[in-house]
Amino acid sequence: MSILVINAGSSSLKFSAFTASEEDACATGLIDWGGGAGRAGCRVSVGADERVSDVDAEDHLAATRVAVETLSERGALRLNDEIAVGHRVVHGGTALRDSTRIDERVTRRIAELSSVAPLHNPPALRAIEAARRLLPDAPHVAVFDTAFYRDLPRHRYVYPLPYAWYEEWGIRRFGFHGISHEYCAARAAEMLARAPSGLNVITCHLGAGCSATATAGGVAVATSMGFTPLAGPMMGTRSGTVDPGILLHAQRAHGLDVEDLDRALNRESGLLGVSGVSSDYRAVEAAANAGSDRARLALDMYAEGVRGAIGSLATTLDRLDALAFTAGIGENSAALRASVCDGLGTLGIGIDDARNRETQPDADIATADSRARVLLIRAREDLMIAREVRSVLAGTSS
Repeated sequence: MSILVINAGSSSLKFSAFTASEEDACATGLIDWGGGAGRAGCRVSVGADERVSDVDAEDHLAATRVAVETLSERGALRLNDEIAVGHRVVHGGTALRDSTRIDERVTRRIAELSSVAPLHNPPALRAIEAARRLLPDAPHVAVFDTAFYRDLPRHRYVYPLPYAWYEEWGIRRFGFHGISHEYCAARAAEMLARAPSGLNVITCHLGAGCSATATAGGVAVATSMGFTPLAGPMMGTRSGTVDPGILLHAQRAHGLDVEDLDRALNRESGLLGVSGVSSDYRAVEAAANAGSDRARLALDMYAEGVRGAIGSLATTLDRLDALAFTAGIGENSAALRASVCDGLGTLGIGIDDARNRETQPDADIATADSRARVLLIRAREDLMIAREVRSVLAGTSS
């Protein structure tokens, strides 16, 4: 059996192919049609052979077709053999708490949650529809970012709002990036030769979206994101947590409506909104190094937000054994890691400057006397999704 893993963005499609039992993907790829004009950049790696091309793709159906055809042509996906498809879905709510085979009930529930995950659930649904149309005989499995947080303590998922909002409307903290955080917590235990049951770790998933999670004994006990993926540190285009009174003021004093606020908070804030340069951390970093005051401000705010999340999460643990950085910014920006950890001396955390600058994931970059180890861990959401697909089809998923 082959497993095709699909991770859909608003104008991009990441995909991987796995064999039935291998832990490493035999192929990975990205199709990005964000530039418009019906053309997309396509990068596919099969083993060490990477090929970059332009392809005709302007939506998830076309991109999924290109992905399947390309993987088939290059021998990474055998269409005549048994194939299963795993889909990353950000928000499963309280009804979808475990990975599950996709049917009409599941897609309906994912659609109902689109209003609280507007950047994520709609593209996931479009990719699911496309893949089910192209591979109608394959089992399709949804793997949810929210599932890792199913066991959060009640006092950490109920908000200090009228209790009826929780009871009647289901407003509560969910948490996101759970697929990545779960993998990183387990990988940290492997790297430190510790049993997951005995390890306390804070994992920081820092990319276009940013979140931090405290895990004790393999179970998530607290997280920075909330009812939606807007909460927590500032992100690429998302504001992160802000004073809700600002939103009331913007409505009353400046006439913003719900759609205006949604656009501002989700698409016009964060690194982009503060720097005025880009939502891409690398571009903001380059602008700051070239003398842009607003870009430098954005970087300082970003680091402060991550540092604050770590500090808050540390209070939920009886001790901290490891701090882990993952995802695009977390893995690749040594300056960001240094800035974050520079303010964590109160937790006894120290990083080795040379290791931080020179080491690639997976690695330990802490100083010898650091009270907690500091780890760089390569994000492997695709592997976690493939594992979940195998578990669901074997009937062993939790």
